[in-house]
Amino acid sequence: MTNFDGLAPAMAKALEKRGYTTLTPVQIAVSDPALGDTDALVSAQTGSGKTVAFGLALAPTLLQGEERFGRAASPLALVIAPTRELAMQVKRELEWLYELTGAVIGSCVGGMDVRSERRALERGAHIIVGTPGRLRDHITRGNLDLGAIRAVVLDEADEMLDLGFREDLEFILEAAPEDRRTLMFSATVPKEIAGLAKNYQRDAKRISTAAEREQHVDIDYRALLAAPADRENAIINVLRYYDAQNAIVFCSTRAAVNHLTARFNNRGFSVVALSGELSQNERTHALQAMRDGRARVCIATDVAARGIDLPNLELVVHADLPTNPDTLLHRSGRTGRAGRKGVSALIVTLNARRKAERLLQMANLKANWDTPPSAEDILRRDDERLLADPTLTDKITEEEQDTINALVAQFDAKQLAAAVARFFKAGRSAPEDLIEVSLEQRKPRERSNDGIPAETKRPRDGFGASVWVSVSVGRKQRAEPRWLIPMLCRNGNITKNEIGAIKMQPDETYVELSADAADGFLGHLGPASMLERGIRVTVLEGQPDLTPQPYTRTPGDKPAQRYDRPERRADWKPKGEFDKKPGFDKKPRFDKKREGDKPEGAAAKPHWKDRNEGDKKPGKPFAGAKPFKGKRDEKSGKPEGGPFKPKTKKPDRF
Repeated sequence: MTNFDGLAPAMAKALEKRGYTTLTPVQIAVSDPALGDTDALVSAQTGSGKTVAFGLALAPTLLQGEERFGRAASPLALVIAPTRELAMQVKRELEWLYELTGAVIGSCVGGMDVRSERRALERGAHIIVGTPGRLRDHITRGNLDLGAIRAVVLDEADEMLDLGFREDLEFILEAAPEDRRTLMFSATVPKEIAGLAKNYQRDAKRISTAAEREQHVDIDYRALLAAPADRENAIINVLRYYDAQNAIVFCSTRAAVNHLTARFNNRGFSVVALSGELSQNERTHALQAMRDGRARVCIATDVAARGIDLPNLELVVHADLPTNPDTLLHRSGRTGRAGRKGVSALIVTLNARRKAERLLQMANLKANWDTPPSAEDILRRDDERLLADPTLTDKITEEEQDTINALVAQFDAKQLAAAVARFFKAGRSAPEDLIEVSLEQRKPRERSNDGIPAETKRPRDGFGASVWVSVSVGRKQRAEPRWLIPMLCRNGNITKNEIGAIKMQPDETYVELSADAADGFLGHLGPASMLERGIRVTVLEGQPDLTPQPYTRTPGDKPAQRYDRPERRADWKPKGEFDKKPGFDKKPRFDKKREGDKPEGAAAKPHWKDRNEGDKKPGKPFAGAKPFKGKRDEKSGKPEGGPFKPKTKKPDRF
């Protein structure tokens, strides 16, 4: 039995048809009839069913007691989402929820054909779902009329502000009628969200259910400590151990997404990539491949994977640690949705353990600290899955009887069991052998007696056999070991202990690598032998010439002005000892009498009007303008085309 009291009949039938038996706490809170047409600021964690929640909350405002909508004209409701994927997902959810009401759901999403959207708006729609930039574009062009809007929903409002959509949101909200209803849904409520709600909501009711205040109760957080060189191998073992139907691996950059995608494809994983550089069509196909089972692992950046909903997502792996607790919550919220269980695994290298601990503490999360699954753990887990496979216990059908009799007659039981095990494990990537680390292992932080951190460096043993490579940056490009060494370790999957001497040259840098790590380093760089930022690596034959090279001036450079040290000048003397110039002992200038002062008894100088030259003051020698030999304008008397010609205004550039 279901209990959907207070809901519109069409809404209740749609929920029953979809298989809903109960509503989540946030759905119950926002669909309460006592809320009426009041504005609401809702704290809803990802996966709590908030799309259905605001769909139910909008129904009374839009239907106004009717069971079905009338003819579609100007939109009645506007739903704003931060990303294309989330907007299209919201549109699909509202379509089945409002199916029995006859509602027309339209979309205005960046990356889609704007002409098709314009024609759809001209035909009319009851509810429009879109992204902030595209919605503002349609409003500016006059394609979208907000005059009849009764309600506006801001989904993932905190993420829209993080992505820089504040100006677009304010433009849209100011274009909508003032008497509209505004619903804001946000996983977190920082000061920016509170300020937006204060400016654009009227007496909004704050909704935060007790269940939502507990962060992701259906998610098992695991922090897996690994050696820095084993970060990618640890991800492979985690994917193999859990063998999730759908898994998503989060990276911090597009370059990391491309690198892991190529690596996992080579290891036999069915992988798709999701990053901002892909077109909308490519991103749609990638998500569809995850939904229909053609791919099981999605490697994505934070922005690209924002708001996506994969029904069978059981595992989230943080290949790169999130930058803040909100990102950690949003990433992990892709799993453990609608009552299903999920695992969120953080790959933590030894030098990043303190950062991970602070991140979990700020997010108010408790994680189980452990090491990544070993090869033995994975093989043991494979055997458990094989023994629990239902195909071993299914009844034998008549169609299979002849084949089974032939196999039993020709092979013994052990041979058949070995064949079953091989078929089961076929296509699965072999587990990686990881470096053993201890959970108590931390990077030491020693301090001297004065409290200043002391860097204790162990003396380097003999480096042994080595290979020299040339990196295409040098002193002219401001190359420094402090960023060059991490780049080599990150892209070549090596540790700093496998890097020997580093010799900076004007246009290149010579780097010594351990002979054991050189092949693996070059293999990770790929055939192009490229690092980040277009930096190329070249293998050298033998040891390079390490004699210091003087900096040679290139043609066209101005020679630097040379200043000799004052001690080397013959006429130099210490400060305070100098020759007095002639006239040094004269009185200061201010002791002289001013020119206007008259000596005693002198006759007064006659005024110029009393002179014989006339009443006019004589001009100074060479005073006045020089004679102009060119032509002058008859009206103004100014020279034609000379310095008095006004400047013409340059045409505007488009």
